[in-house]
Amino acid sequence: MKHYPLDLAQLIQEKDFDGIVALAISKAPLILAALLIVVVGFIISNLIGKLVVKGMQAKGVDPSIHSFIKTIITLILKFVFILSALSTLNVNINSFVTALGAAGVTAGIGLQSSISQLASGIQILANHPFKSGDYIDVGTVSGKVHEIKMMYTVLITVDNKRVIIPNSYITSSNIINYNAENRRRLDLVFSVSYDADIAKAKQVIQEVISKNDLIFTDPAPIIAVKEHAASSVNLACLIWCSADEYWNVFYYMQEAVKLSFDENSISIPYGQLDVHIVKE
Repeated sequence: MKHYPLDLAQLIQEKDFDGIVALAISKAPLILAALLIVVVGFIISNLIGKLVVKGMQAKGVDPSIHSFIKTIITLILKFVFILSALSTLNVNINSFVTALGAAGVTAGIGLQSSISQLASGIQILANHPFKSGDYIDVGTVSGKVHEIKMMYTVLITVDNKRVIIPNSYITSSNIINYNAENRRRLDLVFSVSYDADIAKAKQVIQEVISKNDLIFTDPAPIIAVKEHAASSVNLACLIWCSADEYWNVFYYMQEAVKLSFDENSISIPYGQLDVHIVKE
């Protein structure tokens, strides 16, 4: 009777399929036990992943990274259970790990882009430049952060489009986070005619500001002449509000100032061209 080595890695390396079959038959009970370890281990890994997410929710951890952390923990635990199953089969784990490492190096060469995405995801997780719900600009893309995945980050645009951005693109781009600070300043410009009463126009704008409780009084609003344009006098209006109320205040000011100007007969000029006809 032919004797087969108990080293599965050696049998695979030698492409001895008869030896693999003979080894499998002789170790059937251990194989069943190993399969049980893998199945139960995978179930436990998924359960622990869900418990980790619940723990992060209880601690108030940013929801956008829940999936990322859960995936990493689950994969590590599954790998541990696989190694435990191989140990049950008396497989030479060192040989297995060596073979896996060699395969990993080969695969890594072809998966450089994916590895870069994963490394960038870890970098985002570590540096935490934004959190779930923040409105950000990344390169030419803008949107609210929805979720951070291992390979990419999901943004939702203001018109409800889902944008998927590779993590490596995010870490190599300038990031503007509009919600990083609690307060934001609105820089508004309102144009009035050269014939308008500047002092009255400024008073009207101040009255509009005072009617909205979302606008902060500290720092105090600034209303001043910004420039003498070709067809108008432009008034700068600098006001502060909560970052979450930025757009509500912005749209309020645009509409309320126009209505107040109309009520007070303050004209808003438009571009015009004066043509002088010279008779010879």
